[in-house]
Order: sequence, then C-alpha cells, then structure tokens
Amino acid sequence: MGAASGAREPGQEAGDRGEVTRTLTLGAQRDGGWGGQVLSPAQVTVISPGRAFLLVEEGWGSRRGSALWSPGLQALPAISAVVGLHRLQTRHPHLQPGCSETMATVTMSVAGRKVTPRPGPVPEAAQPFLFTPRGPSASGGPGSGTSPQVEWTARRLVWVPSELHGFEAAALRDEGEEEAEVELAESGRRLRLPRDQIQRMNPPKFSKAEDMAELTCLNEASVLHNLRERYYSGLIYTYSGLFCVVINPYKQLPIYTEAIVEMYRGKKRHEVPPHVYAVTEGAYRSMLQDREDQSILCTGESGAGKTENTKKVIQYLAHVASSPKGRKEPGVPGELERQLLQANPILEAFGNAKTVKNDNSSRFGKFIRINFDVAGYIVGANIETYLLEKSRAIRQAKDECSFHIFYQLLGGAGEQLKADLLLEPCSHYRFLTNGPSSSPGQERELFQETLESLRVLGFTHEEIISMLRMVSAVLQFGNIVLKRERNTDQATMPDNTAAQKLCRLLGLGVTDFSRALLTPRIKVGRDYVQKAQTKEQADFALEALAKATYERLFRWLVLRLNRALDRSPRQGASFLGILDIAGFEIFQLNSFEQLCINYTNEKLQQLFNHTMFVLEQEEYQREGIPWTFLDFGLDLQPCIDLIERPANPPGLLALLDEECWFPKATDKSFVEKVAQEQGGHPKFQRPRHLRDQADFSVLHYAGKVDYKANEWLMKNMDPLNDNVAALLHQSTDRLTAEIWKDVEGIVGLEQVSSLGDGPPGGRPRRGMFRTVGQLYKESLSRLMATLSNTNPSFVRCIVPNHEKRAGKLEPRLVLDQLRCNGVLEGIRICRQGFPNRILFQEFRQRYEILTPNAIPKGFMDGKQACEKMIQALELDPNLYRVGQSKIFFRAGVLAQLEEERDLKVTDIIVSFQAAARGYLARRAFQKRQQQQSALRVMQRNCAAYLKLRHWQWWRLFTKVKPLLQVTRQDEVLQARAQELQKVQELQQQSLREVGELRCRMAELEEERTRLAEQLRAEAELCAEAEETRGRLAARKQELELVVSELEARVGEEEECSRQLQTEKKRLQQHIQELEAHLEAEEGARQKLQLEKVTTEAKMKKFEEDLLLLEDQNSKLSKERKLLEDRLAEFSSQAAEEEEKVKSLNKLRLKYEATIADMEDRLRKEEKSRQELEKLKRRLDGESSELQEQMVEQQQRAEDLRSQLGRKEEELQAALARAEDEGGARAQLLKSLREVQAALAEAQEDLEAERVARTKAEKQRRDLGEELEALRGELEDTLDSTNAQQELRSKREQEVTELKKALEEETRVHEAAVQELRQRHGQALGELAEQLEQARRGKGAWEKTRLALEAEVSELRAELSSLQTARQEGEQRRRRLESQLQEVQGRAGDGERARAEAADKLQRAQAELENVSGALSEAESKAIRLSKELSSMDAQLHDAQELLQEETRAKLALGSRVRAVEAEAAGLREQLEEEAAARERAGRELQTAQAQLSEWRRRQEEEAGALEAGEEARRRAAREAEALTQRLAEKTETVDRLERGRRRLQQELDDATMDLEQQRQLVGTLEKKQRKFDQLLAEEKAAVLRAVEERERAEAEGREREARALSLTRALEEEQEACEELERQNRALRAELEALLNSKDDVGKSVHELERACRVAEQAASDLRAQVTELEDELTAAEDAKLRLEVTVQALKTQHERDLQGRDEAGEERRRQLAKQRSPTLPPLKRPPPLPPLSVPPPPPLTPPSSICHPIYSTMPTTHIQRSPNQH
Repeated sequence: MGAASGAREPGQEAGDRGEVTRTLTLGAQRDGGWGGQVLSPAQVTVISPGRAFLLVEEGWGSRRGSALWSPGLQALPAISAVVGLHRLQTRHPHLQPGCSETMATVTMSVAGRKVTPRPGPVPEAAQPFLFTPRGPSASGGPGSGTSPQVEWTARRLVWVPSELHGFEAAALRDEGEEEAEVELAESGRRLRLPRDQIQRMNPPKFSKAEDMAELTCLNEASVLHNLRERYYSGLIYTYSGLFCVVINPYKQLPIYTEAIVEMYRGKKRHEVPPHVYAVTEGAYRSMLQDREDQSILCTGESGAGKTENTKKVIQYLAHVASSPKGRKEPGVPGELERQLLQANPILEAFGNAKTVKNDNSSRFGKFIRINFDVAGYIVGANIETYLLEKSRAIRQAKDECSFHIFYQLLGGAGEQLKADLLLEPCSHYRFLTNGPSSSPGQERELFQETLESLRVLGFTHEEIISMLRMVSAVLQFGNIVLKRERNTDQATMPDNTAAQKLCRLLGLGVTDFSRALLTPRIKVGRDYVQKAQTKEQADFALEALAKATYERLFRWLVLRLNRALDRSPRQGASFLGILDIAGFEIFQLNSFEQLCINYTNEKLQQLFNHTMFVLEQEEYQREGIPWTFLDFGLDLQPCIDLIERPANPPGLLALLDEECWFPKATDKSFVEKVAQEQGGHPKFQRPRHLRDQADFSVLHYAGKVDYKANEWLMKNMDPLNDNVAALLHQSTDRLTAEIWKDVEGIVGLEQVSSLGDGPPGGRPRRGMFRTVGQLYKESLSRLMATLSNTNPSFVRCIVPNHEKRAGKLEPRLVLDQLRCNGVLEGIRICRQGFPNRILFQEFRQRYEILTPNAIPKGFMDGKQACEKMIQALELDPNLYRVGQSKIFFRAGVLAQLEEERDLKVTDIIVSFQAAARGYLARRAFQKRQQQQSALRVMQRNCAAYLKLRHWQWWRLFTKVKPLLQVTRQDEVLQARAQELQKVQELQQQSLREVGELRCRMAELEEERTRLAEQLRAEAELCAEAEETRGRLAARKQELELVVSELEARVGEEEECSRQLQTEKKRLQQHIQELEAHLEAEEGARQKLQLEKVTTEAKMKKFEEDLLLLEDQNSKLSKERKLLEDRLAEFSSQAAEEEEKVKSLNKLRLKYEATIADMEDRLRKEEKSRQELEKLKRRLDGESSELQEQMVEQQQRAEDLRSQLGRKEEELQAALARAEDEGGARAQLLKSLREVQAALAEAQEDLEAERVARTKAEKQRRDLGEELEALRGELEDTLDSTNAQQELRSKREQEVTELKKALEEETRVHEAAVQELRQRHGQALGELAEQLEQARRGKGAWEKTRLALEAEVSELRAELSSLQTARQEGEQRRRRLESQLQEVQGRAGDGERARAEAADKLQRAQAELENVSGALSEAESKAIRLSKELSSMDAQLHDAQELLQEETRAKLALGSRVRAVEAEAAGLREQLEEEAAARERAGRELQTAQAQLSEWRRRQEEEAGALEAGEEARRRAAREAEALTQRLAEKTETVDRLERGRRRLQQELDDATMDLEQQRQLVGTLEKKQRKFDQLLAEEKAAVLRAVEERERAEAEGREREARALSLTRALEEEQEACEELERQNRALRAELEALLNSKDDVGKSVHELERACRVAEQAASDLRAQVTELEDELTAAEDAKLRLEVTVQALKTQHERDLQGRDEAGEERRRQLAKQRSPTLPPLKRPPPLPPLSVPPPPPLTPPSSICHPIYSTMPTTHIQRSPNQH
C-alpha cells in the first residue's frame, strides 16, 4: 500500500475514543491526464476494520487501479486531509530511471461506529469468542462480488422466506401494490412474492450487532441473521434489549477462566462484550448501589445451556463476592463460597439425567438465593426446587437415562460398598431400561466428586451411606415381581428375594411389607378390613412408592443443603437469586407436567413484559417524552386466568381439583367439564375433528399447545399405599423414618375406590389432602412474589440443533425458540415504542451532512441543533421524539437516514477524488514544465562551459575567485543571523517564564487570602463547636437520668413478662386440649360426610336412570308421531304432483305472456337504474351528514360501553342461572339431534323435488319447440300465392335494409352515449376526489386547531400556576409580617417587664428584704428578654433569607416591585421602632442607675443612725454591685444590638440599590416589549392581509365550482333527454317489429313504410345533432374545469409561498429579538413559536394571539370569521 503501509495507523488512537479512522490513498498517472475517470463506490472494497483505501497505480500508457471503500464515512466538515508525496520508484521497479511517480495519502478521521474498547489483558485464545471480528467480513452481508453497503444503499437487498435457511437475501427488482419480484442473491432465481412476506434488511453497519434492540429493522429475519452471523463467528452471547440471548456452542470455550472474570469485574455493560458475566456484574453492582434485591432468570429448552449458565453465574459471584476473612490464600474462595460451588454437583447427580437433547439435563427447576451483607460479601444461600420429574426414576423413554446418581453408584462404588448396599449390575434392574451414558471410569470419577462435594457441605458418613441405601432401595422396588393367582385376580409374590433386599435396606419387616402391599387394611365404617389387591393395583402401588421415596429423598437433600449453606448469625442485607427452570415446551401431545411448565413461563413472560416496558417508559418519562402508559403484561392475563382462576368461571387447575373431590370422576368427565365451563374463552379451543388425539388446546403466547388429559386426576392426587407408608414411617432406619414422617397428609388406598382394570381411580374426601396443582400454584405464587420484589435480569438460552453438533444452526428451530422464549415478543413490544435512540452530539456529528445549511454558524445547544436538523429532514412527527439528552426513533428510521447519508457521502467522495486527481495532475504538469526549463538552462550552461573551458582567462578566474574575501561575507551574515535568532528565542522564553511566575505569584497570593479567610471561619466554627459541646454535656446528664428511669421501668416490665409467660403456657395447654377434642369431633364429622357423599351418589345414580328411561319413552313417542306425519305428507305430495301435471299445461300458455311482461320489466329496470344514479348522487351528499352522525354514534357507543359493564355484571348472574339450566340443555341437545335427522330426511325430499322440477323444465322446452314448429307451419301456409310471395320478399328486403340502418344508427348512438357516460363518470370522480381532498384538508385544519387550543389551554394553566405562585408568595409575606408583629409584641412585653423591675427597685427603698427577690426576678426576666432578642435576631435573619428568595421569585414579573418596596418600607419602620425601643431601654437604665445612686446616698445618711441595719446594708451593697455588673452586661448587649442594627441598615441600603437596578432593568425590558408588540402587530396585520387574499381566492374557487356544478346539471339534463330519445327509438323498434310480426297487414301500401322510414331517419339525424351539441358542451365544461383547477393551484402555491416568506421573516425577527432580550431577562420563558400558516389551505386559521406567552396576553386580539359557504 505504499506510503500507507509505513505510516502509523491513525485508527489506533481513534479506537479508544470510539471513532474510526479511514484512509484514502490516491495515485497519479505518470504522463497523460486522468481521462475524467472517477472511481465509483462499486469499485471499493474494505480491507481493514477502521480504514478505507483508494489506490491507483499507473504505468507507461496503461492504468491499473483498485479502490477500497469504507461504508460509514463522515461528512466533508469532519474530513482532515493530509496530503504527502512519496516516491514509488523503489516500490515499483518497472518504472524507468528519471521517471517519478507520486502518491497522495488522504486520512479522514470520522465518527463512525463505536468500537468497544478491550479492557485489560485478554487471553488470545478467548478474543475470537468475545470480540466482534473487524476484518473483511465484519461488515459483510449477503451478496456476492459487489460491496454489501452499495447493494443495500441502492435499496435492493431484502429478506424473503426460505425453507432451508429460514430467510434468504434477495434483490428487489420490481415492486407492485400487492406483490413484488425479487431475485435470490445466491442462485439468481427470480420469484414473485406477496409484499407482506418480504422483510427489510438492516444496513451492513448493524452486522453482528451486540445488542439487537439497536437494529433499525426489528423483524424475525434480522434477528435470526444477526444471531446466525455471531454464532458462526464464535460469539454465543448477544443482547436483545433487557435480556441476554445465549446459543449453546456444544463445545468448550476459553471464556470462563479467572482472567475473563477479572476482565468483567467492575465493568459496565457497554464497556465489555456480551457475556453472562456482564449480566451478573450488572445485577451485583445494582444490588450494592441501589440496595435492591436482584434476580437472574435463565430459561430455555432442554439442552439449551441453562444449568451451565447458572453454574457460571455462581462461579462469578463466588469469585467476586467472596469474603476475605474466610480465605486462607489470596485468590482462593472461602469456605462458604466453596460450599456454594460444591452444592451444584450434588444437585446435578440427584436431579439431572441424560435426554435425547442433552446429556446433562436438569429434570427440575431451582431458584438459588444468595444472600449478601452490606459490604457485598456472600453470607449464605438458599435453594428452592420445583417440579422434579420423579417418573424418570421408574421408566425412561428410548435413548434416555435415569438420574445420574444411579449410574454413578453402580459404576463407582467399591466392592465393600456394593456388598453393603446389595447392589447388582445395571442390567439386572427393571427401572433402568437403558445403560449408563458414560464409561465406568468416568462414572467412578463423577461418583468420587459427588462424595467429595457431600463431605465439603458437612454431610456425615452415616448420612451419606443412608442416602445411598435409599437410592439402592428405589432400584429394588422395580425388581419385586408380582403375579396373578389362577382362580382369582389377587396378586401374589412367589419370590420375595427382592422384597427381602428392599426391607433390609429400608429397615422394614418382610412379612409386614408383603401384607401391607398385597392385602392392605382399609377402614370401613369403624372397623378395619383387609382387602386383596389385584396385580395391576399392586404394581401401581410399588411404582408410586418408588417415585415418592426418591422425591422425598431429593427434598430432604435440598433441605440439608440449605441448612449447610445458611448462616443465621450473619443475616444478609440483600440477596441475588438465580432461577433455572424449564422453558416453554410444545410437543405433539402434552400432559400435566407441560401445562405446569407452560403456566410458569406465562407468568415469567408476563413479568418480563411488565419489567421491560416499565423501564422503557420510565426512560421516556426521564427524557420528558409524552407517553401514555401501556401494560403489556395484560396481554397474557387471559391465558393465565384460564389456567389459575379460582371461580367465575373456574380455571383448569381449579376444575382439576374439583374433579378430584367427586367420586366416579374420570379424565373424560374432567375434559367435558372444562369444555362446558371454558368453551367460550378466547384462549381455549376444542378439537376440530373427531380424529384429533388432543382433548383440548390452549393458545399460549408462544403458540397453540395441544393437551391430552390422560391420568391427570391421578397425577394431581398422587395416591400412595398408606399401609406401606406407615411402615416406612416406623422404620428402624433414621433417614427413612424422617423423610416419611408426614404420612398423615397423603392420599391412601382407603380413600381411593378401585376400578375394574387398571390403577386406582377413585376420589378422596374433601379437605383430606392438598393436590399437586395446589402446591405448585402456591410455590409459583411465592416465586413470582419474590421475583416481583426484585430487579430481574433475563438470560434466554437457545438450542441451535438437536444433533448436538458444534457450528450448526437450524433456522426453524431457533425461530421457534425465539418465540417461546419471548424474544420476538420483546421485539413486538419494542416496535410499539421508540427502540432506536442516539445522543444529540452523535446525531449531529453523523447526520449533519444531510442538512448542511440547517444549523447557523456559531454555538448552538445540541437539542436545538437536532430539532433544526429534524425540521430540515422533514420527518413525520410520529417517527421521532426529542428528549432531554437523546433523540428517539421508531424502528426503520435510522436505516433510511443511513441510506441517504451513504448516497451523500458517495457524491462527496467522488467529487473529492476528482479534485485530488486534478490537483495531482496539475502538480505533475508543473513539475514537467520546471524540468523542461531546467534542462534548457542546463543545456545553455553546458554549451557555455564547453566554449570557455580552454580559455586561459576563465581558468585564472576560477582559481582567483575562491581567494576573494567577498565570497565569504554571505557565510558570516548567515552565522550572525542564526546567533541573533537564538538570542531572540532565549529572550522570548525568559519573558514567558517571567509571565508564568507572575501568574503563579498571583495565584499564591489569592490562595493565601483564601486560606486566611478559611482560618477565620474555622476559628468561628471552633467557638461555636465549644458552645455546642457544653450544651451536649448538659444534654448528656439529662439523658443519663432518663436512662436510669428507663432501666427501672425495664425491670418492672421483665417481671410482668415473666408473669405473662406463665399465663401463656397455661393457655397453650388448654388450647392443646381443645385441639385434641376438636380433632375427635372432626373425625366424626368426616365419617358422616363420607356416608352423606355415598348416599348422594346413589341418589344421583337413581335420578340419572330415571331420566334415561323418561328420555327413551319421549323419544319413542316422538318417533311414532314423526312416522304418522311423514305418511300424511306423502299422501299430500302425491295429490300435489297430480295437480302439478295439470298446472304445467296451464303454465305453457302463460309463458308467452310472461315474455312480453319481461320486456316491459326490462324497460322499467332501465328507468329505475337512472333513478338509482340520481339517488346515488343524493346519497353522496348525505354521506357527510352520516359521518357527523357517526361521531354522535361513537359517543353513544361510549355510553353503551358503560352499559355493557353493567350488562357484564348481569351476565355473571345469568351464568349462575345457566348452570342451573344444564340439565335442560342436555335435553335440548337430544332434541336437536332428532331435528337434525328430520332435516336430513327433508333434504332428501328436496332433492327429489328438484329432480321432478328438472323433468318439468325439460317438458316445457319440448313444448316450446313444438310451438316454434307450429309457427313455422303457419307462416308457410300464409305464403300461398306467388304475388304475395314476391310482394312479401320485396318488403322483407326493404325492412331488413331499414333494420340494418337503424341498428347501425343505434349502435353509433349507444357508443356516443357510453362515451359521454364515461366522461361524465370521470368528471364526477374527479369532483368527488376534490371534495374528499377538501374534507381531508378540513380534518387536518381541525387537528391543527385542536392542537393550538391545547397549547392555549396549557399556557392558561401555566398562567394560573404563576398566579397561584404569586398568591402563595403574598401569603408568605403576610405570614412573615405577622411573625414580625409577634416579635415586636414580645419586645413590648419585655419593655413592660423591665418597667415593672424599675418600679420594684423604687419600692425596695422601703423594704430591703424584698430587694434581692426583685433583683433576681428582674435578672431572670432580663435573661429571658435577651433570649427573645436573640431569637428575634434569628427570625429576622430567616425573614431576610425568605425575603431574598421572594425577591428572586418575583423578578420575572414587574408588578411585584411595589410589593418589595412595601416590604422594604415595613422593615425600615420596624428597624426604627426597634431603635426607639433600644433608646427607651437605655433611658430606663439611666433612670435606674440614678435611683440606685440616690438609694446609696440615703443609706449612707442612715448608716450612723441605724447600726442594726448595718449587715443588711452590706448585703444590699453586694447586691447593688451584682446589679451594676448586670447593668454593664446589658449595656454591652445593647451595643451589640446597635452594631447589628447598623449592619442591617447597610444590607437594607444594598437591597435598595439592587431594587433600583432591577427597576431600570424592568424599564428597559418594557421598552423592548413595546417594540416587540409593535412588530407583532405588524405581523398580525400581514397575516390578516394574507387571510383576506386567501378568502378571496377561495371565493373565486367556490364560484367556479358552482359554475362547474351548473354545467354538470345541464349535462345531466341532456343525458335525460338522450335517454328519452332512446326510449322513443325503442318504441319505433317495437312498432317495426309489430309490422314484421303482423301477418294481416299485407295489403298496406309501400308509401306508409317509406314514410315511417323517413320519420326514423329524421329522428336519427336529430339524435346525432343532440349528441354533437352535448359533446361540445361537455368539452367546454371540461376546459373550464381544467382552467379553474390550474388557477386554483396557482393561487394556492402563490399563497403558500407568500405565507412561507412572511413566516421566515417573522421567525428571523423573533430570533433577533430573542438575542437582544436573552442577556437581560434570563428568568423569562421563551414563548412557543407561532404555528406555520402554510399547511392545508381551506380550514379556519387560529389567530396568533391565542398562543402567545402570558406576558403578551394583553395585546388586542382580532378574530377571524369564516363565511358559512366555506367548506
């Protein structure tokens, strides 16, 4: 590749950014032009995942070129071209010396498909199975030689159905309305297929997409093709929206190692390739971040890989979430994680088996719940199982095996263990029909692995031996051989060897076991009797016991595993559950197990549908997309109700349980009851043919499933031999007794009545047990409740083929599984929404090439840019939605945009190629010119040198010139210039360093000031923290006192609880006694109930026999009556036949008269046809009225729906009554059969009557022929004479000539009339189309009007919300004012209290003892007042904050300025009042000090006189000193308050200044608003003028339409006249025929005939003239109509052009105004744009004022009224 090979690949760096770099290498021809040839995209081939090359190599006179193309190239603005010239002489040795060839390499960095970065070191062996290959096949698709991108761009490739491949690629050749012609891509064969069978193909850009939800064409073919391409490339995991699809590879892949686990650890889903580890990691991280329980649901068919993926999930969690405390070494899981991993081999050994589809198929469903603590470590686990296939333990199908544990035990146990467990070879066991699935060596290894897993999980040696003993006992059940006695049907056991082994293993007695099996004790009444069992019953009991034993062993094993994995001291904070359950199953005939499995999958699919679209719609809400919530889970609810509904009407499970209660109920009666109860259900179907083997069918979401109800009642009850079960419960083996401890709840033989042949089929008593269906339904309900409380993740497993071959995929099989797994259902849900989404930046970067001039220069928000691009693309609004960060598209839209983009890029690249080639050609030409001129210079220099080389002076010159100093001056100057340049560079560098140091110093200075402020703030915070610490210490002391009190109360409560415990024990004993008594009563009641049931059964049997006899009697009487009626009918029929023969003769005479009547009727029919055409026109006019009536009918339909709801309730009551009428229905069915038989006989009679009628018709034809013969003879007799014959012949010739001429005229006239009718019909059709278009336009305008009204209502709602916000602000302001008033009142109270304290100080002169109390009271009140003052300061601060918030909220509206001013004035007054109050307090303090000094003086004067009061005086002095100190503190407080007041005053001044600035801003805005109002008024006037012009055009159109209608009416009148002439013509023809037929008018003269002929000719000429006139008028009307249409169309286009120009000018003005207004008024919301007025012309126009912003709603509004004649 020349230069491109040696250069560094730009794609290496761009790959990390998600970009793709593509390189174009362009070559140039050596000599000669390019010939104008440009490489087309068809010559382009991709050779690198991130590049595209174009290479052209040229030789001498020949051109070899190849072009390589990358399909996703970006637009020209994103192209950065770097052109470098490289010599290729070394690369191309065929070039001659002296010749050079250049290459130009153009590298284009474009934003293409996102490249998933490869995180961390990935093993090379795993890379092909994780990452999408980016070679030539990465973007390949179907097709042969040409590029797939080019084929798809030309819109030729589609998918068509194929029997072999499922779907096959084909090229679309011809496309019709219903069918299309395609050409298969591989074979080239052409086919014609219906269009609905053809599916669109995705662009090659989406080949091997990791997430199929991103496919732009979501159809079955695209999904199958994507999965197939990835599977063939080794990529088995693929996302499909919310779930992960995995296809079984049938081979080991190196993608589950620890290195891969570490690669996915901590990564998001989009950062790594699809994998089950990515799903697990996402669920694990969501659990830790959201603290929400998670679940992973693995579903699929048998052999799809559910169990393996479940193991991988557990392996990943054990590695990622293992606790470091339990690890002995790093990287090794702890004990709990190891136990969790080792639990899986145990479950596989006991629950898995080999099937036809899978060698390790799970024959049960399980839900593994792993608990985690708060830190995300595993703290325990729990396992729940569902539907173990226990029947596999006793019999297996062909090529299938039993559970693995049987073969592991037989092949891996040692000799000692075999002897202890009494084991035999595999072929000796009847229950093991087929041999083991693997070799003995493998079985031995697996057995040792199972034993090791049991030991790891804490199973003791005794427990392991007991389990293996139980497994051996299950096999021994099948070796017991029973035979039938000769004389009786009783079963016997001739050889009890197997029974002895069984009893040895289970710890039973052989005699007791044989007696319980062959002659069990059954309770009859109050006594027990022994009943002998038949061989069939005993065999059934043995098999049932074997199945129940294995099932109970499996359940005990699961409970034991849960006990080992449970960590009760460390309960988990959240859990992650893994569900491994069988997928949907559709066999040829399905049984009870398939119904349960399909019922489970219906519930899981309902959960998936609900989860998927709930998340989808949450994203719509997040992005602000209007969306009505849809619950797709309701689609499956009817099918779920059909299965699980308990009543009204009951579902399948409820009916099955109900049949289990009744005696003598069978599977057939169950099917009949289901058909009776659910026959009308939409999801239920009966067999259509009697040959069908299925009993009924259920329409599941995955398809129709046929069910065969064989042994459903037995499977639902699961009866056992209760005698043997009681023996097992009393076994000496501890494990056997433990698993059989619940023998009271089983269905015993005493509760099941025996049938004649086959296993027991009777029914137990109601309430004695719980059926399998009930238990499974409850467990499923618990599971669904658990899953619904979690965040589910879905893994859908797919079987590629049934041959277990790697690398093979059967399309039909995969498609069926996609339907069953709900993948296609999820795609159906995706189609309802917007599955494709793209970020604004990516959308603009990728598709801006399609709208080059839509986005103006400069910065623009991504959302606005995308909206402008969408408007320029003219997409249907229903195909996209614009969110907050993304743009959403419906399926298929991105493919269309990709197609248009590729076409645009093709044109750009072709022009780029042409420019590059021209540039290179010009460069080569310039180089040749330079070479030519250089050669001439060289030639001249060489010639001069040859002349001068022998001249002596030249030699002297050449030797002297180097010695001159002048020659070295240039070198000196160059050296000095270099030194100067270096000095300048050093100076610039030093200047830059100085500037950087200054910037650094400024930054450090700012940092120093910031740190100083921070230090100051920290000091203040430290002081506050010290105060807080003191308060907390006091609070701690208070809480300690409270704790001591609570401890005392706890002691009392404990004493009460002990007393209550003793009382509880006494009550429990009493309850146990009552329960024992109640059980005895219940036993007696059940006995009575059983007797009641038996007597009721007998009574029902007698009633049925009586009804049968009555039916037979009534049937015989009806048959006798029918025979009598038939005899009477036969006699009457014979008489009628005789009368018919007589009447036929009369009919022959009447037929001639009826022929004439038929001709008259024909004329009348023509008239009626014309009337019908008129009626049709009238009905067309009435159709519009009917449409309006239809709207009213729809409203009535809504009312009827509500009535329908009430009727449904009545229907429920009627259904209850219908059950009572079941007996009457049976009788009606019988009578219906009888009526059907009578109907068959009547049909036979009808056939006989038809035969007789055909005979009569034949006779009539014979009589007609005889009549014609008689007429001929009569005509022969009339021509008796020769004269008469000659005259008759002449007249006949003349008449024939006239007839021919008349017929010719008639034919011409009819053709002309037919043509006129056709033209008229076409004109009517065109008028009807115009009318329909006008109606559609009116409908569109109505929709537009409704949308505008909706916008107006929204704006009104917004205005009302703003008004309510304003009212709330006013209320908050009033509330703050009231709070301030309360604070002022409190301050006034404080002042009054202070005045009272001063009075008390004055009164203290008289009473010294009261001074201390008054002072203390004053001190407490002063403290309270200080607290109130501090709280007032805090409230004032809060009020200021609220005021600021209120101010910010009111800046958007100018009307709130006055309110702010009022608040500011109120605050000033308040501050003044507080200042006055402080001054009053200061004055009062001064007066108090003066009084105190006066009091001191008086005390000093009285000191000499009152020695007794000396001590009191000293005490008073001390108190006075304390009071002085307090007064000083109060003074400081007042000073502090004064400082706060000054600070508030400063803040108030700042607020006032801000208010003045806002006033100025509002003033400027009001000026701009007035200018905008003027512009808007001008726009209104322009719009009104446009509306008037349009109305004038419409009026002219209506006038011309009226003229057209009048011309149409004239045409109709002419047609009526033409029809009248036709009638006259027919009358003349009838007269002519009368002349021909009349034989008596022979003597009339020839003149009369000639006169009649002339009259006819005159009428024909008149008809011709009228026809020509009509044609002229019609052509004139058509010409006028055409002119009218052309004029109307021209007016429409001119009108639309004018309106569009005005809209564009108005939009430009609005943008300018918005730009002017945006920096000054940020809070104002931009008003919505005016709707365009250019779409459809006829409907009314909503004035723009109705959609303005509320701030502009004060402008005058002009209403536009329409004329009543306007359509």
